[in-house]
Amino acid sequence: MASILDNLLAQEVDKIEDEVAAPVEKAVKPKAKTVKKAEKSETDTQKDSLMKQLLSGSTFHFPEIGDTVIGEVIEVSSNEIYLDLAPFGTGVVLGKEIKDGLGNGKLKLGDQVQATIIDLENEEGYVELSIREASYEKAWDDIESKRDTQDKVSTKVLSANKGGLLVEINGISGFLPVSQLSSKNYPRVEDGDKNKILNLLKKLVGQELEVKILDADRETQKLIASEKAAQSEKDLEVISSLSVGDTVSGEISGVVDFGAFVRFSLAATPGKEEGRRMEGLVHISELAWQLIEDPRAIVKVGDKVEAKIIGIDGDKISLSIRALQKDPWSVIAEKYTIGDIVTGTVNKLNHFGAFVYLDKDIHGLAHISEMSEAYPGRTLDEMLKTGEKYSWKILSIEPREHRMGLVLADKKAEAKKEAKAEEVEEEKVAKKKEASDSAKATPDKKEKKEKKTAEKKEVKEPKEKKAKKVAKK
Repeated sequence: MASILDNLLAQEVDKIEDEVAAPVEKAVKPKAKTVKKAEKSETDTQKDSLMKQLLSGSTFHFPEIGDTVIGEVIEVSSNEIYLDLAPFGTGVVLGKEIKDGLGNGKLKLGDQVQATIIDLENEEGYVELSIREASYEKAWDDIESKRDTQDKVSTKVLSANKGGLLVEINGISGFLPVSQLSSKNYPRVEDGDKNKILNLLKKLVGQELEVKILDADRETQKLIASEKAAQSEKDLEVISSLSVGDTVSGEISGVVDFGAFVRFSLAATPGKEEGRRMEGLVHISELAWQLIEDPRAIVKVGDKVEAKIIGIDGDKISLSIRALQKDPWSVIAEKYTIGDIVTGTVNKLNHFGAFVYLDKDIHGLAHISEMSEAYPGRTLDEMLKTGEKYSWKILSIEPREHRMGLVLADKKAEAKKEAKAEEVEEEKVAKKKEASDSAKATPDKKEKKEKKTAEKKEVKEPKEKKAKKVAKK
């Protein structure tokens, strides 16, 4: 390498010296010793200027460690690649430095390769090169470009941890968080057990995923990818064929505190992807008509269900299972009426009252105001216990709003109240009957009554006279 550079330099110096030798000789005048000294000094200056001209006027560039050069592949083996770096000589790429992060494939003779100089001359006299280092910057350029344009890229899953997946893009390691997985690969775990989540994520190791780059920072080597973002475009395309009111069939893919996820497939349509799997959310309030505390008590993963699409917002699909079921409140009048005394189980107590189930579908509220009025000075906690059955009086029924007003009923007090009400009613009926009978009485009956009264009077008078006579004697 050194001999090549020396020869090239010598040739360039000879050319320039020939061009400037004559003018220099004319300019120098023979003088005394001081002149000779001046001649020597001037000659040195001329040589320095010649070098400057050589370096400034020539397009020739002397390579240094860290420079990127382009060479032609002249020999390929399993652990070595030799490149022709004319006019500098031959370069060699060894072992791991062969790896091209951009994945350009296997090199062959004649290929033009970009590599970085890591040693100007190794023990065997070759310029030592690295394809990997050269491709590193190029790889980041490509990653940043795709981040800005939001192009989709393919990545291979290297490993998994509890937070997500480790992936590789252009030979650079990145991270794909669990939250950025598509609905197809998102690990639905009912109890949120991190070990179960990790087991599901490990099943993705080795797979190729289509992602978009969310964040890329070359200095900190931070690379974040998203499968969900890459899939959203396809999802939106498929969702455009759906409408609110459509019915879909699928299975429960996950259950969480606020509802359940349903995964369903769409039938093949012209221009659409066949068998495209989508996922929608059934909110806890749309699982059933009854009051639900825990969705897991209603459905479980793997259950086959039918649901109605009740909302579409971007790539989010809202579903309802209860919308396909008959509303039990629509026939509530056949089972309950205002004033009925019914048995109900306390489901929950809170600051504004008690939620009570009369059956599996119908529930009512015993409001705190009604309870306080009926039982002054007593609290709900003193009177009621969750899970216990009590007697309730129905105060109101509002089928459209799915509301029923209740108040705790005291059986003994209610029985006494009902008995007293019956007595009062019987008295009223008896008086009305007596008055009616009196009004209907005939004159003959009145005369007989008067005659009978007179006879009683006549019988009474002789007895009084006889009593007086006895007294006189």
